[in-house]
Amino acid sequence: MTLRPFRIMLVLATSLIPLALLAILVFLAKYSWPAIHFNGWHFLSGHTWNLGNLYANPVRQRGQLAPIGANYGILVFIVGTLLTSGIALLIAIPVSIGVAVFLAEGLKTRLRGALSFIVELLAAVPSVVYGLWGYVVLTPLVAHDLGPGLRAVLGFLPVFSGPIGSGYGLLSASIVLALMVVPIIAATVRDALAQVPPETKEAAYALGATHFEVVRFAMLPTVRVNIIGACILGLGRALGETMAVLMVSGGALNYFPRNIYSPITTMASFIVSQLDSAMQDPTGMAVRSLAEIALILFIIAVITNIIARLLTGTSRHASL
Repeated sequence: MTLRPFRIMLVLATSLIPLALLAILVFLAKYSWPAIHFNGWHFLSGHTWNLGNLYANPVRQRGQLAPIGANYGILVFIVGTLLTSGIALLIAIPVSIGVAVFLAEGLKTRLRGALSFIVELLAAVPSVVYGLWGYVVLTPLVAHDLGPGLRAVLGFLPVFSGPIGSGYGLLSASIVLALMVVPIIAATVRDALAQVPPETKEAAYALGATHFEVVRFAMLPTVRVNIIGACILGLGRALGETMAVLMVSGGALNYFPRNIYSPITTMASFIVSQLDSAMQDPTGMAVRSLAEIALILFIIAVITNIIARLLTGTSRHASL
């Protein structure tokens, strides 16, 4: 009986996170409902974002007051978000796994703690610092060295051909995101590798496996579920990143990327960059449409986590 108040406190504390998520979802859905009614499915399939004439008297369209000529389509921003996050993961996953293996198996105990702390410290660096580094260092590097090098070697592929521009664009944003994602994935996978039972490694050595083969065929399969979870965690960070991407993406509006150097805009960075302009709309429809973008981004994050749960559950059952 004495445990009952403590159990109630645990239940209440555990309920805070799902209740907070539910509250955010309800707020976004309620606030953006006029925009959902006004935009319809065109919001997802359209690729033109136009605030309309903010100085003329608004008119009633589809049952809602909106500026004349207002048109809100976000397909371009969805594409930019998915491309930057996908390319960032393609860069970050092999690097992160390599860093994790090196920290777990390639270092002596004294150095392992210090370097592991440095890797974890990278995750604590504010995103605006990464954005400033990208703005000052990375974009000139992409424009003058990395971009021309990739085009010279891989120019036969359409994605690497074409104009490079000033360095602001998809490639720079993806590299910055990859740098931000690497410490998250690497630290998680390193901790998982450290928990692999010694018997697993000793059995592999007893069969004549080399150190590389022990890591490749004995340790990494054992932590497959952890790797998937770490990658999805990194994907969640990449999908929602704002300031760093805004500073190096080029801020393209109503423009689909033609190659990996093209300027783009992600959903999160677009909300920040357009909020001031949207607030000039006297009807509030532009701000509510930005809230609808936030709602869709929230739903994408939830779906991503559900997929991660399904993948980790499948991997866990397959390993049993």
